[in-house]
Amino acid sequence: MVAPPDQAPPDNDVLWARSLHYSHSGSPGLIGVSVGVRQGEILALTGPRGSGKTTLLHCLSGRLRPDQGEVWFNSAPVHTMGAVARERLRRDRFGWIGPEPQLLPELKVWENAALPLLIAGASHRSAKHAACAWLDRLDIGGFARKRPSALNRAESQRVALARALVNEPAVIFADEPTAPLHRTERALLLRTLTTAARSHGITVLLATLDEETAAAADRRLALLDGRTAAAAGALASPAADTPEGQTACSLSA
Repeated sequence: MVAPPDQAPPDNDVLWARSLHYSHSGSPGLIGVSVGVRQGEILALTGPRGSGKTTLLHCLSGRLRPDQGEVWFNSAPVHTMGAVARERLRRDRFGWIGPEPQLLPELKVWENAALPLLIAGASHRSAKHAACAWLDRLDIGGFARKRPSALNRAESQRVALARALVNEPAVIFADEPTAPLHRTERALLLRTLTTAARSHGITVLLATLDEETAAAADRRLALLDGRTAAAAGALASPAADTPEGQTACSLSA
């Protein structure tokens, strides 16, 4: 059953969106995309570059407000929240990891990993303890007191993952997190992310072009040209059924 507009979705979806539309300077990024994700589920968003994966993550996480449509986190309407409320939601309940680590060079490694907790007002001691625990799980605890300049790309990406996990968020948005890594490092990062998600009941939305990365998910949602692949295929099917030598226009004339 479809919920009426602006009515909260069923309780079994921790994150739910309906009929999302978003345009980038007039160019469509999302066209009527709907999705529901349950608590603890790992959902892979697949599709070619430019299909709308990153835009969907940004709308679902509150980084972007959709032009049309609804986004709900539990019973909270993300699409109607103001900028301050959305920022608080991202800080307290969401984690984010992208293809670039985006570490702050002036902070030590453990401080970068602990940043969400420090911003939220956690004590210096408890934030450091939590950050170092995740750094140890990612086999980079020995770098905790160093600066990001001492790390290679794969190590920096592990710090970014520790930062995404440190406050044990309800949802992690992962936008091509393994893209810059070699296969061995990619496997380590993905294994840590999925293991942490399953052991802590964290929902993960994982945008990826990599088949091995997508295979680690519980379910996939394929996007194409800003739509779900199923919707895009339905739009294309009338042309595919047109008899040879005739156009759709000539048939309807």
